[in-house]
Amino acid sequence: MKWRDLLTNWGLTKLQLKAGFVEAEFTPQDADRNAAWELYIELATRVSTQPLPPDEGVEKTALASLHSLFASTRDILKRHGPGASKFAPVAIAVLNDILRPFLTRWHADFEAACSLDKAEQDLFRKQLEALRQDMLAYAELLARIAE
Repeated sequence: MKWRDLLTNWGLTKLQLKAGFVEAEFTPQDADRNAAWELYIELATRVSTQPLPPDEGVEKTALASLHSLFASTRDILKRHGPGASKFAPVAIAVLNDILRPFLTRWHADFEAACSLDKAEQDLFRKQLEALRQDMLAYAELLARIAE
């Protein structure tokens, strides 16, 4: 299967990947599968894939959990090294194309105030839910890669 087909099947078409890469055949190696599994566990156990019900949880804590995915992903990629070279471009694209814009949008607001007002909280949670849908698709892709 080509990367383009795999990403399309899981709704991850917004990732900015090189044309040659998305046309390449995808056959995961052991390092790709292991890295995907580790990152799947990170995503499946965080607010990135778990709903944050209204009037529950703390928005700033949710933001910090999402931010920690950068360090987790970097550590996983470093640990698995060049053997995970098929997996790495997708993991990096998800950080840069999906997660970073959300974090950039909200980081300053949380730094400027101890808490958000009700309208900002509602907007944050609405955008968090949209991000969660993308991250769920990514988690499903990771599970598929990990087999």
